[in-house]
Amino acid sequence: MTGWGIIGCGMIAKFHAKAIAEMKGSRLVACYSRDPAKGAEFAKISGGKAYSDLSAMLADPDLDIVTICTPSGAHLEPGVAAARAGKHVLVEKPLEVTTARCDKLIETCDKAGVRLGTIFPSRFHRSAQLLKGAVDANRFGSIALAAAYVKWFRTQQYYDSGKWRGTWKLDGGGALMNQAIHSVDLLLWLMGPVKSLSAMTALRAHERIEVEDAATSVLEFESGALGSIEATTAAYPGALKRVEIAGSTGYAILEEEALIKWDFAKATKSDAKIQDGMKLNTTGGGASDPAAIGHKAHQALFEDFVKSLKKGTPNLIDGMEGRKSVELITAIYRSAKTGKKVTLARP
Repeated sequence: MTGWGIIGCGMIAKFHAKAIAEMKGSRLVACYSRDPAKGAEFAKISGGKAYSDLSAMLADPDLDIVTICTPSGAHLEPGVAAARAGKHVLVEKPLEVTTARCDKLIETCDKAGVRLGTIFPSRFHRSAQLLKGAVDANRFGSIALAAAYVKWFRTQQYYDSGKWRGTWKLDGGGALMNQAIHSVDLLLWLMGPVKSLSAMTALRAHERIEVEDAATSVLEFESGALGSIEATTAAYPGALKRVEIAGSTGYAILEEEALIKWDFAKATKSDAKIQDGMKLNTTGGGASDPAAIGHKAHQALFEDFVKSLKKGTPNLIDGMEGRKSVELITAIYRSAKTGKKVTLARP
């Protein structure tokens, strides 16, 4: 039996608990919150023992894996503590809010000999995996353009609901780092590294936040393809996020969990089935309500993590994979701040 613990008992932690509850051979052992009452209420609903002392929780011998659901800029410290206690670590997106903090967490987990994973559930939708398979099979030919569009809506009350929201230190950014990072991760997974970019950001519809609620960037991938990212939390009432890939022999559009365009110069037997069978979205995608998501993709990611531990194979989204989107987004912010094109360094 794999024992799980959850650090941070906010909204996303509820989805973690649901995913763990439906996994065979797994159980929620513990949860941690700085607020004892909040932790107790979470444990009452989701199970496990509530802790307000993180060291005490991490000393539990029945605990094998912890998931980290604290604010984005507070992932490093509990992740380091868990790794040093010998626990495997799964971190909600983003891995951290700077590449330096990502690197520290990756290094600590490596030294401790524990597994590190980053939570990007969108990769586990069958539609996303079909799209990845088509890219890897070169079905698009020479890819000309690849784009991610995240035109969501968040009320002012959303930003006012937590002091950490909309701050550079704990949110790490706005519409890009908090909301669009799922699509940024998909774009990088599908297209590979970005060579250079130019970007602009703005604050258009919200008050009392330090970060952007609108951003746009133009990308040049190392492959030579061009791309773009548009992200906002100021688009009422909010639309499903989209990833588009257009090439010399194929064009596909992924809208949330559905492939709404799937056309290739050389059709295969499976194309018609894909076109007919994946028209419906199963969730609201968080376009206007951050809680309007499902937990099944989290469950699939968690199951991949456990399977990788048992087999000694890599998990799909490790720490280095999680770092990539943070590197790109912080480069976008740098370009927007300086007004200059940014070239991303490669080893």
